[in-house]
Amino acid sequence: MSYQYNDFDRAFLAERNAQFRAQVERRIDGSLTEDEFKPLRLMNGLYLQLHAYMLRVAIPYGTLRSAQMRQLAMIAERWDRGYGHFTTRQNIQYNWPELRDVPDILDALGKVGLHAIQTSGNTIRNVTADHFAGAAADEIADPRPVAELLRQWSTDHPEFQFLPRKFKIAITGSPNDRAVTKAHDIGLRMVERDGAPGFEVIVGGGLGRTPMIGKVIRDFLPKTDLLPFVEAIVSVYNLLGRRDNKYKARIKITVHEHGIEEISRLVEERFAAIRPQFSGVDQEILAGIEAQFAAPEFKTAPVEAFEAERDRNPAFRSWSDTNLTPHRAEGYAIVSVSIKKHGATPGDATADQMRVLADLARRHGHDELRISHEQNVILPHVHKSDLPALYAALRSADLATANIGLASDIIACPGMDYCALATARSIPVAQGLASRIEELKIEHEVGHLKIKISGCINACGHHHVGHIGILGLDRAGVETYQITLGGDGTETAAIGARTGPGFSYEEIVPAIERLILAYLDLREGEEETFLEAYNRVGMEPFKTALYPAKETADAA
Repeated sequence: MSYQYNDFDRAFLAERNAQFRAQVERRIDGSLTEDEFKPLRLMNGLYLQLHAYMLRVAIPYGTLRSAQMRQLAMIAERWDRGYGHFTTRQNIQYNWPELRDVPDILDALGKVGLHAIQTSGNTIRNVTADHFAGAAADEIADPRPVAELLRQWSTDHPEFQFLPRKFKIAITGSPNDRAVTKAHDIGLRMVERDGAPGFEVIVGGGLGRTPMIGKVIRDFLPKTDLLPFVEAIVSVYNLLGRRDNKYKARIKITVHEHGIEEISRLVEERFAAIRPQFSGVDQEILAGIEAQFAAPEFKTAPVEAFEAERDRNPAFRSWSDTNLTPHRAEGYAIVSVSIKKHGATPGDATADQMRVLADLARRHGHDELRISHEQNVILPHVHKSDLPALYAALRSADLATANIGLASDIIACPGMDYCALATARSIPVAQGLASRIEELKIEHEVGHLKIKISGCINACGHHHVGHIGILGLDRAGVETYQITLGGDGTETAAIGARTGPGFSYEEIVPAIERLILAYLDLREGEEETFLEAYNRVGMEPFKTALYPAKETADAA
């Protein structure tokens, strides 16, 4: 099911929270200045944003139980403004907590086995995973026990609390990459060799101002060697990574400057030195973790009611076509619940919606939920016989939008509405674009299309790997939006190419509309996706659609 805190975990978290409570009291009474308080609050996931403090809570590898989701709802209602924001790092952010309330929030999180440790700072951040982990039909094995092992190992690791820069790890148990592993500092893709599970290890991926696709450093690493090998990578980076320039401090720059061959040599050398120190205790711990991730007791029941509802109800059929994914257990489906209703803020969920999802997970989903990096909520284990009732409950809660993987299922960072780093708005662009797509009634005709929006060059909205990427920038005090095409966040990962001059805030939604309509004209048939069409015809036909005035001027 999922990891349950033990006595050590609870004691550790209580001590950390008590320590931070004392630090908050010292900040409030003036004993600590903001500059002195900053490194202390960042160690506990507390940021100072544009308008208020923001608390970032880790949802390790995106997994929640219903009690945890209900607690997140309670926190949103009691100490925030009634909602939370799910991020591309499988975290939840509260945008409006009062500083004096943060220690109480952390204690409330600790009661259900959640925390905000290492959601900031130059440390190993929340380990993310495939949001279908433990359920997907194409999965070799559930990667979450390994993700939990990495979480335990990295939390307060004495060597890795002051890395050159933040460090992100993603893991998938499937050959079909749903965790964007190639855009992470370390990406782990489970593979099999001679029937034994292991990992393809990727290093040096990342987005931001210098986007790079990670490089394979080991094509097969036995599962038993994973922890020492990851430690070897981070150790080498900790020594080589640049601390003179934060824009060149990520491991992607380290790999680029030294070359993958030299990095590989140093990692293998370090691995050989530390591997004997791993006596097998890590594998004993992993075995105990794996026992906690045992699959639920799947039921057997007729599925005729599901098929009958699909035949009877077109809305249910449309939803089941887009929001259901094949499950590894017969008679089951993975349900993706869109929190991207047309015109809504991508990633925002109200306290009431969180409670509805928690109740549905308990009633129909073996008490499990996932948060996806695409900012939606997953019920990973739902029997098809329960889907009509589940869908009816989602409709009642305004959570039955049938758009997973479609043009309005947009990833967007908080942008200039909240973030102190942002240089342009993201949320209103996503809202305007989704609303326009709904007006045109072409979303299902268009089919699979990934649009991703970032409000600054840090690329928290993953725009570089969007089929259509949108980057908001400040140009002499004016919001300008650059468009990239051809990005891919899967196992065939690619960085999108810039189309040309940017567009103003008023121009960006019509520009994306022209791109989508151009695709419908260019594609060879309904089966050819936007990305496939782009890869076939290249940039020029899309540029012609984007910049019609320029083409006309050139022709004259």
